[in-house]
Amino acid sequence: MPEKVVHLHKNTEPPADDTAPTVLTVVPDPAPPKPVPLWVRSGRAVQRAARHERTKTTVRAVARHGLYTFNGGRIVARRTWDGKTGARYERMIRAAEAAGNNELAEEWEERLQRFRDARHRRRMDLLHSPVEVAKGVAVGTGMGIGTLVALGVVMAINNSDVKDVITPLAATIDFIGLLIRIVQVVWGPALTIGPFLALLALWAVGSKQQAAPQWALPANVRSGEGEPITPSIVVKALRDLGIPAMRNAIKEMGDAGASMLGPITIAGCGVEVDVTLPSGVSTNEVQSKRRKLAENLTRHEHEVFITIPQAARTVRLWVADSGALDEPIGPSPLVTDDTMTADYVKGRAPWGQDLRGDAAALSLYQRHLLITGLSNQGKTVALRSLALWLSLDKSVQFLMGDLKGVGDWAMFDGLATTLIQGPTDEHVIQVTEMVEGAVDEMNRRIQAPPGTVFPPLIVLVDEAQVAFMCPAKDEDKRPYGGAKANSRYFMAVRKIHNQGRAVNVLMWQGTQDPTNENLPKLVREGAHTRASLALGTESQARMALGDKAVDGGAAPNLLRPGLDRGTLVVASDGITIPAGQSSITVRTHFIDDDDAETITDRAKALRDGVTTLHAIERGEHRDPLADIASVVGDASRVLTQDILKRLAALNADAYGGWSFIDLKRVLDGTGAEPYKSDGRMVVGRDRLARSLANRDDEGSASADG
Repeated sequence: MPEKVVHLHKNTEPPADDTAPTVLTVVPDPAPPKPVPLWVRSGRAVQRAARHERTKTTVRAVARHGLYTFNGGRIVARRTWDGKTGARYERMIRAAEAAGNNELAEEWEERLQRFRDARHRRRMDLLHSPVEVAKGVAVGTGMGIGTLVALGVVMAINNSDVKDVITPLAATIDFIGLLIRIVQVVWGPALTIGPFLALLALWAVGSKQQAAPQWALPANVRSGEGEPITPSIVVKALRDLGIPAMRNAIKEMGDAGASMLGPITIAGCGVEVDVTLPSGVSTNEVQSKRRKLAENLTRHEHEVFITIPQAARTVRLWVADSGALDEPIGPSPLVTDDTMTADYVKGRAPWGQDLRGDAAALSLYQRHLLITGLSNQGKTVALRSLALWLSLDKSVQFLMGDLKGVGDWAMFDGLATTLIQGPTDEHVIQVTEMVEGAVDEMNRRIQAPPGTVFPPLIVLVDEAQVAFMCPAKDEDKRPYGGAKANSRYFMAVRKIHNQGRAVNVLMWQGTQDPTNENLPKLVREGAHTRASLALGTESQARMALGDKAVDGGAAPNLLRPGLDRGTLVVASDGITIPAGQSSITVRTHFIDDDDAETITDRAKALRDGVTTLHAIERGEHRDPLADIASVVGDASRVLTQDILKRLAALNADAYGGWSFIDLKRVLDGTGAEPYKSDGRMVVGRDRLARSLANRDDEGSASADG
């Protein structure tokens, strides 16, 4: 029986039931594969990625050059067709008709008719040309042979050799034969190379026109950095917006779509052009596609602005040079010119630059101001730069409340009459009382003799949303915050908005992230100058600037938070706005804290010295409801006019400036509201008594609790 050899690995059992003699040998286990080093795996991945990138580059190159040739042929065919037919003139006529310019359409129609007449004459000439050519050839040949023979006769006479008569004719025949041989030699290669030369010519035309899709173009061309804005680029960008009516109208116009465009003019760090839209295309359709339009123009979204001028069915495009808006605009004249002064009435604050690169200056004369935007976008700096300029007019007085309280307005200490800094409810109470004090000053000025001139009083509250959102209430349970008729801060601001302008008492506010809760509608609409930095939504933009400005193209919600810090959209008659627009975009100068202190030091030097209060001094505490009850006395009811007179006599400081509105404000919600009796407004004694009793009972219950 033959032996059976079995090779065993370590840790394995031999076969159990095998009758043949077995020779066992032990074979070591195969070694496990060595792990591939990380640098080798990374190198392979890079190699695969490189091959993949080379493949994509190769595919793009093949597609690009092939499309250059194909589209170059289309361009040449189109040009040839335009040159041989009246297609170009017909497109111009349709474009003029689409634009509603009948006079221009008639002019192009006359040119088309002249072209057709000239073409007809050329064709009629071609009908007679073969006969004329044959006659010309016959005459020319005869004259040529006669000339050669005559030349040969002259040579024969001169040389005394009759053979020379045919020498010129023979030489000519030999030359013609040489030309035929040359053509025979060259003709074959020319037939072979000719098509390649034709394709090369078509490729050159397509390459010059970049006649290939964007994805197939080289990276440096595809980026479009620095690409100038031309009429054809604008027309193509509009055609590819995805608006069917626009695309069809431009398709009908052909290359004459440029007739929609006004002149492309240089405007600061970009260009500007007015576009008259075809019938059936509305301006808001174009506005809503700002990003796509910008990308079609090889720009970023923030580098294209769309506004609505006065002309009907027209949009105005401002297109920045690539990257120009990311460059700084330079320091403020307040920093560079230490001799600058301000004039509240006739001057304008140097605020920054508009998109054209022109200086943007704002008039502050008798204009309430509101600046809003997201947090950390430069709101305080923009608001502070206006106050810094105005501080250089020594007649201007400031009442300031900084409800952030981090020292952004600390340099106005010794310059402002009142400066309250802090974010707490107590600071809101102090700021509210400061604004109410400005209301009292406004009422005093209103009651002054006609013709009295008052110095400007700027009531400035930064982070005003803190005041509107404050939940604190006074002893009469009137809230300091909110937007109701009994809200103390809200009503004080409204009073200044209503009457302060006439006596140079102005309200300036800066607020974050506007909503109906932290910036009530009546307050934001009371500002004459409204400016907004970057915002999150269009609804916030409408709150900040108003519907008219947003419908006219204002879009602070499209500014880039962080990247466009200090750039704001302004709606005001105090700044020069291009004709037909409702707003202007301003890139404000940045003035840091050190430069701001330097400017305020100059402003303080113009004044004799200002003592700044950091809290509101409160006088004797009065209980208005109890005082009203005391002046009513034992009478069952008293006319509201008489109550006001008695209150003024009781305490002129507290009640001397009261009106019926103030009286009603105190009594509203107490159950003792004024009512009519015999057609006149009165206050009832019994109602006052019940109101006081209920208030005392509630106070006791609260104390017991």
